[in-house]
Amino acid sequence: MDQPADYKQRTAHLPEARFVPLPHYQRLPEPEMLARAEAFFQQMNQRRTTRHFATDPVPRRLIELAMRTAGTAPSGAHGQPWRFVAIDDPDLKAELRTAAEAEELQTYTHRMTDAWREALHPLGTDHVKHHMTDAPWIVVLFAEKYGVEPDGSRRKHYYVDESVGIAAGLFIAAVHRMGLVTLTHTPNPMGFLRERLHRGNHEKAVLVMPVGYPAADATVPDLERLPPEAFIQWNVPARPAP
Repeated sequence: MDQPADYKQRTAHLPEARFVPLPHYQRLPEPEMLARAEAFFQQMNQRRTTRHFATDPVPRRLIELAMRTAGTAPSGAHGQPWRFVAIDDPDLKAELRTAAEAEELQTYTHRMTDAWREALHPLGTDHVKHHMTDAPWIVVLFAEKYGVEPDGSRRKHYYVDESVGIAAGLFIAAVHRMGLVTLTHTPNPMGFLRERLHRGNHEKAVLVMPVGYPAADATVPDLERLPPEAFIQWNVPARPAP
């Protein structure tokens, strides 16, 4: 699609966009591509969410690499509107757990609809959050709703939810790839996380992700994923004219 006629005039005051050659790309033979794709799918297809974590320590470098992997995600206008806060301090984890359980108790007893309870029933969840103190690390993902310039002015971010969602997916994949497990916990509401972690009002907590080794007796819900034909479609035909 051609640019609007006045596009160049509207952007004339901006510096020239800078491009560099695509780095580190090597076109692979198709059999190797297929083998890589199949191996990655098989590994990710074994990923499961558990709420049962071992207390064994996990090196900080592994958590750092998972967060750095998440930071390679594409984002709207390259705004990179994600902020990861990694916590291994036992006292702080206990404080966050206490606050999360207080909110979750209110949700499970007062805020939750019957339909919501029915949807959660197969997962066996409740307001008690052992994972927040059992797991050696808690990683809290915040979405930066807008940027803040040094003078205090706001810088608009674009497609924040989409960008942060992609980053979260890469983090989860990285954690699984290195042999650890995680859980996507969304205490409701999550304002206490911003307050207790001293984040700005321009940040919104999105996910709490405990990370560690699974407990020796870890279990997961007996669930099945959708078959591919339920969520994949090829060459959607045009809708016939009325």
